[in-house]
Amino acid sequence: MNQDPAGLPYRPCVGVMLVNGDGHVFVGQRIDSKEGDAWQMPQGGIDDGEELHPAALRELEEETGVTADLVTIIAESREEYLYDLPDNLIGKLWGGRYRGQRQRWILVRFNGADEQIRLDAHAHPEFLAWRWVEPEQLPDLIVPFKKRVYRQVVEEFHALI
Repeated sequence: MNQDPAGLPYRPCVGVMLVNGDGHVFVGQRIDSKEGDAWQMPQGGIDDGEELHPAALRELEEETGVTADLVTIIAESREEYLYDLPDNLIGKLWGGRYRGQRQRWILVRFNGADEQIRLDAHAHPEFLAWRWVEPEQLPDLIVPFKKRVYRQVVEEFHALI
């Protein structure tokens, strides 16, 4: 890569904190992780011209099979959270166009049954397995470069979970 990573923009992204009636949060185990046992909440890029809530619901359905009729949107983050990719990933992800992501997060309540979660809902699944966890566990499950963002999201949404 010839370009200085500091000069690259952040990829617009949405993250979804999906919570169940017990106050637990959905996490999926990434299929493609080279960092070991990596888990994360659903997230993905926002397409050009796409609004935040439709992007969140699209990503949620693609990654979990959970459709809009099975959730209630509770809140969205007050601000964007930024993270930088580690040096060894810059230039390898997203065609080398971004230095990291700028994420807006949506908190949604899952009103369905666990059997309605389908990791194979999309042609290219992102998760190998899934489970419900306590919100406080999230930063311990995520890859190191996203831990700060996960702590901030948990702190912001904690009272609403």
